[in-house]
Amino acid sequence: MGEQGQREETTGADPVVTDGATQSLLEAVIGLGESLEVDRVLDRIVATACALTGARYGALGVIGPSGGISSFITHGIPVEAHARIGPLPTGRGLLGQLIADPRPLRLEHLQTHASSYGFPAHHPRMTTFLGVPVRIRGTVFGNLYLTEKAGGVDFDEQDEELVQGLASAAGFVVDNARAYAVSERQRRWLEEVALLTAEVRPEVPLRTALAAVVAGVRRVAQAPGAAVLVASDEGSPTQLVADGPGAQVITELVDGRSGLVSRALGGEELLVPAGDGVSALLVPMRTHLVRDSVLVVLTEESAAPALPPGHDLVRSFADQAALALDRAEGVRDRQEMAILTDRERIARDLHDVVIQRLFAAGLQVQSTLSQGAARDPESTDAVLRRLVAELDTTISDIRSTIFDLQASHAGSLRSEVQGIVRDYGRVLGWTPAVRSSGPVDSLASPTLTEQTAAVVREALSNVARHSGASEAWVELHATADRLEVEIGDDGAGLPSGRRESGLANLRERARRLGGDLELVCPPDGGTRVVWRVPIA
Repeated sequence: MGEQGQREETTGADPVVTDGATQSLLEAVIGLGESLEVDRVLDRIVATACALTGARYGALGVIGPSGGISSFITHGIPVEAHARIGPLPTGRGLLGQLIADPRPLRLEHLQTHASSYGFPAHHPRMTTFLGVPVRIRGTVFGNLYLTEKAGGVDFDEQDEELVQGLASAAGFVVDNARAYAVSERQRRWLEEVALLTAEVRPEVPLRTALAAVVAGVRRVAQAPGAAVLVASDEGSPTQLVADGPGAQVITELVDGRSGLVSRALGGEELLVPAGDGVSALLVPMRTHLVRDSVLVVLTEESAAPALPPGHDLVRSFADQAALALDRAEGVRDRQEMAILTDRERIARDLHDVVIQRLFAAGLQVQSTLSQGAARDPESTDAVLRRLVAELDTTISDIRSTIFDLQASHAGSLRSEVQGIVRDYGRVLGWTPAVRSSGPVDSLASPTLTEQTAAVVREALSNVARHSGASEAWVELHATADRLEVEIGDDGAGLPSGRRESGLANLRERARRLGGDLELVCPPDGGTRVVWRVPIA
């Protein structure tokens, strides 16, 4: 529709609207509320205005933030004609006159108006004109433009009154549709934030996590393209993860305007044109554990003209994405620290226990060999038997260390016992040793694992409360048909006249599984609790 015209003042007389026209207006207003999609509502408003007045051509110009027309919805002009006419108007000529002075305007010959601007080539001929502003909450949202009333007659006062009534109702309908669209955006935002939190986990590689961020913000903003830029140690972008048909536009923007990218990586939010009616919003992601990052989102200037741009949702999504990335990185760092701490403990145990035992055993062998002639065979045999026992214990310790170094399976018997021992290590001030032999994990059922864990927990509780020990151990021995658990210490031993409340529980657990409990008190002190059950 051309941007030209002639202004005509209306009289103060009240226009007369016929009953038939009133009925048509009521039906039209009801029809406007059938959809909550903003674009469909705007199309329906223009089509309804044309139907009410008999106008051949109609348009709704949505006023943008700059004061010009940001979107122009037309009716009556075929798509092919649009292509021949060229770019849509932006608010000059008569269209601009109505924006500057938003009052109803009815003209017989729009070409004679002082604001006449002329028609572009291939534009259909237009003479009569009716323009009415559409207001939302007192603010002009846009203007309805109608031309070429059927039969070649002028628009009259009834037409003007009908369109004003329609425009008033249209303001409420557009307002409702906008509120619905904004609530849908917020709903998508909540869904995407929840999905992002679930997808960005510590075990997920950084690039995969960034891809989840990009896909999420695209869905939130309904953008043709989005990307995340990650800075290198020097501050320049080193990693680009892009998605969508507009990904190439972002790549070219990053490659050709490095200064903008550096400013964004430095914490500055930017909105820059990216060509072909598309802008790029660059939002810094406020991460603390991950390198400096920037979220880039393409926005189409013609998309959802009746809605606010949605930049606030993009900013808040960027903040949530930064939190998710930091959380995953923090958990990953904590896991690595736990592994390093555990390895240090294992190395310390190897040095302080295993190596010292081997060294002591070697000295005893050397001493036995050098004094063998002076010793009787029975004494030599006793020394060697003691050395063999020491070496067996050392081998068991090494096996336990190997198990610690391997990735333990959650819920396995050895991992359960290791967890209990670590817990009681904090109570005792030192950590009891754990040794195992045989196929402990492969043969122990979940029920047997649960019962064994309870036995170890009860026995170590007794060690902590009553024994006064400086050393304790838990040994697991499994054969094809039997599991034996020994919990021992070097403490004061079992007192006479004791009450066996805890030990009675251990006996009962063994009895229910078809096993038994043995208490051993060596002459040199300490206690050994041996719990034996069959393996079903």
